[in-house]
Amino acid sequence: MSPDILPTLLSNVWSIFLVVLFFGGSIFVHELGHFLAARRRGVHVERFSIGFGPKMFSWKGKDGVEYRISWLPLGGYVTLPQLADLRGIEGDSEVDVDALPPITYGTKMLVFVAGAAFNILFALALATVIWFAGQPASSMSASTRIGYVSPTLTLADDSKVTSPAAEAGLQIGDTIVAIDGYQINEWMDIVQTIVTGSDRTADGNPKTIFTIDRAGEILTIAVYPRLSGDEKFRRVGIDAGYELIVTGVTEGSTAEKAGFQAKDEIRTLNGQLVINAGVYQNIIADSKGALITVVVLRDGKSTQFTIPERTGDAIEAPLDIGLTTGFSRTYPSPFKQIANHAVMTVRTLRSLIHPSSDIGLSKLSGPVGIFRIFHSAAEAGFITILMFTILVNVNLAIFNLLPIPVLDGGQMLFATIAKIRGRALPINFIMATQSTFVILLFSMIIYVSFFDVRRIVRDNLPNDPAPQEEAAE
Repeated sequence: MSPDILPTLLSNVWSIFLVVLFFGGSIFVHELGHFLAARRRGVHVERFSIGFGPKMFSWKGKDGVEYRISWLPLGGYVTLPQLADLRGIEGDSEVDVDALPPITYGTKMLVFVAGAAFNILFALALATVIWFAGQPASSMSASTRIGYVSPTLTLADDSKVTSPAAEAGLQIGDTIVAIDGYQINEWMDIVQTIVTGSDRTADGNPKTIFTIDRAGEILTIAVYPRLSGDEKFRRVGIDAGYELIVTGVTEGSTAEKAGFQAKDEIRTLNGQLVINAGVYQNIIADSKGALITVVVLRDGKSTQFTIPERTGDAIEAPLDIGLTTGFSRTYPSPFKQIANHAVMTVRTLRSLIHPSSDIGLSKLSGPVGIFRIFHSAAEAGFITILMFTILVNVNLAIFNLLPIPVLDGGQMLFATIAKIRGRALPINFIMATQSTFVILLFSMIIYVSFFDVRRIVRDNLPNDPAPQEEAAE
C-alpha cells in the first residue's frame, strides 16, 4: 500500500462525515423547527422523517411519534395531518383527522414558518462562529479593482471576439463601485451580478451598467456581456486586481541578477500597472527577451531596476520567482453574512424567472451538485464548510417560503386562502394540486441533477489549459 493512500482515505472519510453532518444537519434543523413548533402549539405529530420515500429504518418514540430515516436524501418532512394533507409524499395517516381538534390560522402560520426560521437561526449560529474565528480572505477575493482586461473572449461556440470589457474601454486600475445599480463589496459580487443580470438592449443583447471610480472620477459605462464557457454565463472579460508579492527568487536566475528580492511587491513593468498575475505573465512573454523596466515596493519605498535582455532559451524560460498575494482574516458580523447570502439568493431567484435573464434551471445545482460542493468545502477546511452551510440554510429558508404547493409557502398560501374565503379548500383540489407539483418538483430535481453529473464528468476530463489572454470574468 502506498504511504499516501491512508491519509487520502482518512481525509475523504472525514470530508464525507462533514458533508453528512452539515448537509443532513441543515435538513434536520428545518424539520426540527416544524416539529417543535407543532408540539408547542398542541398539534398532533405523527411522523418525523429525514429523507423521502421508503424508510431505511424507524422507531416509535415514547411520545407516540414515528421517527424514521428514508431512502431519498432530498429533504425531509414532519407529518402533521391536522395542518396539511400530504399523503402523496408522506404516506397514509393512521389517525382519524376528523376526530382531531381544529387548528387556528395563527398556529398553522407559526408551524409552517418555523422550519425556515430554524434554518436562519442555525445559519446565524454558524455565522457567529465565523465572526469569532474569522474567515481567510485573499486580496483577490476582496478586490473590487480591475486587474486585467482581456483583449478577447471565447464564446460558447469556441469562437473568439473582442472582449466586452475591452470594447467598452474598461481599464486596469478601475475600481468597480456598482453594477446595474447594485453596490459592489468584493469580487464575487461582481461575478454574481454580471451572471444574474437581466438588462438587454433594444435588439435583445445582454447589457450591464458599470459604475466605476477611475482616478477619483466616477464614470458610468455600458458593457455588453457575451455568453461564454460551457455553462453559457454572461462574461465581460475582466479579472481581479491584487498585489503581486515575491515569495522567493531562484539562486542564479535572471530574476536574481535583475535585483528581485523576497517580499518585493511588483508595481509596474515597463511603466504598466501590474496588479494581476496574468498581466505580469503577458508582459514577460510579449517582451520577447527585451529589456524590462521594473518598479517594486520594497520596505515601503519604490525601487527601480531592469530585467536584462534575454537570448536563446532564456527568452521562453520563466523568471524563476515565486508570486503570491496578500491574505487577511476578516470578521464579518453574523447579520451581514446572512444578509449577503439572502440578497444573492433572491437575486438568483429573480433572474431565474425573469424573461430577459440568461439563467435557467440547467445552471442551478441540485442535490448532486450541492453534495459535491459540500465535499469540496469540507476538503478546503472547517471554516469553508461553515460558510457554505450558511448559504445552504439561507437558500433552504427562502426557497421553502415560496408560495409553491408542497413547500411551506404553498401550505401557508392554502391556509390564507381558506381563511379569506371562510372555509377550507376542497380536499380533491388540494391533493390534485400537490400531486402535480410533487411531480414537477421531482422532475426538476432529476433535470438539474443531470446537469450536475454532466459537470462532474466534464470537470474530470483532461482539458487544454485556458488561453493566457482570457480573463476570469
